[in-house]
Formats: sequence, C-alpha cells, structure tokens
Amino acid sequence: MTASEVFVAPARPGRSPCPGVPAAAGSSSSTTAATAMGPRRSAASSRGRLLLPLLLLGVSGFFQSYAVEVDIKDASNATCLYANWMMSFLITYESNNGDYKNTTLNLSPNATHNGSVCGNDTQAALLAVQFGEGHSWSINITKTNETYQGDFITLTYNTNDTAVFPDAKRKGPVTVLMKDPAGPVQLNTVFVCHNYFVIEAENIKQIFWNVTVQAFVQNGTVSKKETRCPADRPTSAPTVPPTIANVTTAPTVPPTIANVTTAPTTTASPAPTPPKPVENPDTGNYSLKSGNKTCFLATVGLQLNVSQDKPLLININPKTTVADGACGNTTATLKLNDGNSTLIGFTFAVKNASASVQKFYLREVNVTLLNRLNGSVISSADNNNLSKWDAFLGSSYMCRKEQTLQINENVQVHTFNLWIQPFLVEANKFATAQECSLDDDSILIPIVVGAALAVLIAIIVVAYIIGRRKSYAGYQTL
Repeated sequence: MTASEVFVAPARPGRSPCPGVPAAAGSSSSTTAATAMGPRRSAASSRGRLLLPLLLLGVSGFFQSYAVEVDIKDASNATCLYANWMMSFLITYESNNGDYKNTTLNLSPNATHNGSVCGNDTQAALLAVQFGEGHSWSINITKTNETYQGDFITLTYNTNDTAVFPDAKRKGPVTVLMKDPAGPVQLNTVFVCHNYFVIEAENIKQIFWNVTVQAFVQNGTVSKKETRCPADRPTSAPTVPPTIANVTTAPTVPPTIANVTTAPTTTASPAPTPPKPVENPDTGNYSLKSGNKTCFLATVGLQLNVSQDKPLLININPKTTVADGACGNTTATLKLNDGNSTLIGFTFAVKNASASVQKFYLREVNVTLLNRLNGSVISSADNNNLSKWDAFLGSSYMCRKEQTLQINENVQVHTFNLWIQPFLVEANKFATAQECSLDDDSILIPIVVGAALAVLIAIIVVAYIIGRRKSYAGYQTL
C-alpha cells in the first residue's frame, strides 16, 4: 500500500482547521487545508497530508499544536483509512530532584505516519504518527461485519527530549498502553467530534479535538454519513481549550462515542455516565498439527486484564488470531498471536498421578504486549509454576464457566467456554471431557443436603445436652 506525502501548508489567519466550524482564537490554516478535509477533498489535495498550526493557551503561555491529516491508500491507490484530528498530551514526570512536574507534549510540523496500514477482515487497521524527538502515537482499529472500533492506543514519549522534559530523572522512551474507550461506529460512516474530550491513563492526559476518522473506507471514498459525538450536540455550556490547570479537574470516567465528555467548562455539567462494561470475548477454535495429524485441540474465549493506573481489559479476537506451537509426548505448547500486538502462550506437561496413571496439566502461561508500530515489548508477564486444568492423559478438559489465571500481580488471563486436549488427539476430535467443578452443578445438591443434615444433628445434640441438664436439676440428694 502507499502513503501520502507530508508537507506543512502555508498558514492564513482566521480559517478553521475543520470545515464548517468557527476558527478558534489564534488558529490559522490555509485555503488548501480547509478544502482538503472531509469527503470533498480535491484529487490534488487528497495526495497530501497537512499539518496546520493552532495556538492554544497553556499553563505558562502559548504552545503550538498541529492538525494532522492522514490519507492511507491501498494497493490500487484507493483511500482505505482517513483521519484528520488534533491532539495534545499533558504528562506528569519525575524530575532529578524528586519533584513531579507537568509538561505539555504537542505534535510537531515534521510529523510522519510511517507504519499506518489499511487493515482487513483478519487484520486491524493501524493509524500511527511519529513526531518531535522520538515521540510516537498509534491506535489499532478493529472491524466486525457491521462496525469498526478503536482498540489499543499506544503513546511513546522520549524523556531525552530536553525541550519538553528538561530535567527528567528517567531517560529514554516511555510507552503507555491504554484501551480506547470509544464504542463502535457503523461501517461506511465517518466519526466526527469537533469539541474537546480527554482520555486518561497513568500519568498522561490525552486531549483530542476536531477529530474526523473513517477506517475501512469503502470504494476509496470517505463517507458523507457522520456519527457525531455527544460533545458536538447543542449544549448550554461552551467548551474552553484545555490547560494543565483545568484538565486535571476533568471527569475521571473516560469518554466513549456514546458518552464523550468535554473538558471542564466554565459552568457546571452533569456527571458523566460510566463506560459500558467490556463484554465476554468470542470463543475461538484452535488446533496444531504434527505432519498431517492433528495433535492439539483447543476451544476457548480469552480476555486479558492488565492492571495499570486503571484496569485494561483486552478481548482476544479469534477472527484475527493465529495458532502456533509444538506437540510432544510430555510437553505441548500453544502460542496465540491476535495480529494486533498481543501474544499468549500456554504450556502443558504430563505428570504421574500414580504408578500407572498419568495426567496432563497447565504448567505455564506467558503474555506479551507489543508496540505494533516497531515491535518493541510494552509489557511481558510469565507464570511457570501453575498446576491447573489437570485431566487424565487421553481425555480432554472442559470448563464452560469463567476461570482466572494469575500470571503476575499486574496481569490476569480470563478463560471462557474452555475445552482443551493437548495430548493424544484421535481423529481430529476431542476425547471424553473431564469437567471442572465449577461446571458440575450436581455437586451442589449433596453439599447442601450434607450441610443441612450437619446443622440438624448439631441442633439435636445441643437440645439433648440441655434436656439432660434440666432433668438432673430436678432431683435432690438423700
């Protein structure tokens, strides 16, 4: 696929960076830029990507941010991913003397979008920008039959940039991964949000405005149908440009397309609605072969829980996940790559339950989160001392209820609708399953009956003892 070239447009005062929206105070853009945005871009302007300066009032004066337009084309030179937006980052970092300071990181005029890809039914789209002295930002966008939706947002900022971090104690790149809280958008529809909204993660606040995005563009034409964020709908409270002083009072609940909140305003606004809980993951079917023979079968829905400043729940999409690994007589490994920067490995082993009986069990799970843009490791966790999912060798293990595997203090793997057989697979079919106790509702009946009988016996014994004591008290010694 090809990507458009990058250039800085000459600025003219008084024009809005988005068509149809009044220019912000101090903003500037070119006539070319104004006509380049949205579905009415000319053929010449659609080949370019513009960076438009906008002055916003910061905590210590004016700072300059830039609007970025990215127009990614497929192999046939048709637009497949289009985005035009403005963003800025408020970052808290530790200084050399141990104090924590706030700084503002803005897009620069030399931004590039290397690594951006169109995506398809099995691979997520990737919108990526690189700017300044070693900073980068990207978002994975996944697709279903009817919608597209942001998945991961990855920000890497470089504290070696002394203009932004003049006295940072920690030197080098710092990567922060967060879940995009926005909900799904219908295919062949462009998402638009002119007003400010904030996404928070750990020590970072990301501020977005004048956003226009459409992924998985159909027939090379950006749609005229729009999905507007609630912040763009009529309101009595005007928005103001974010600053470090006022963004810190922003609502703690991150915005969604169904509930995009603006930055704090000069008047009180209703409390935001909490984000919609993450749904259970889809169940995937995975298998491994040794030669032409299937040697490993697995059916499972997977969800990661990565604890950062705020919990990050990641559902593994089986449609984009590829299985790899190895079979053996005493160990077997299943490696899953979701195609969107998440790797999960399961290692099984065989143990002797007795002199003549062998069982298999889950011995190790490792999880790796990658920066899809450059392949660097964002987070890695491993637990090689597990003893889960044991069943007799030659059978399979099944557990339909949710189970939790604790990988380390920050990472958990949740499984749903699990059915797995890592050894001695015959005729490409699961053998008889040993079910987990969570699935066996019949166990509850004897437990309840036994507990009721124990309570009844205890009552009878106590009543007998009390009765004997009363009968002794009625006789006098001769």
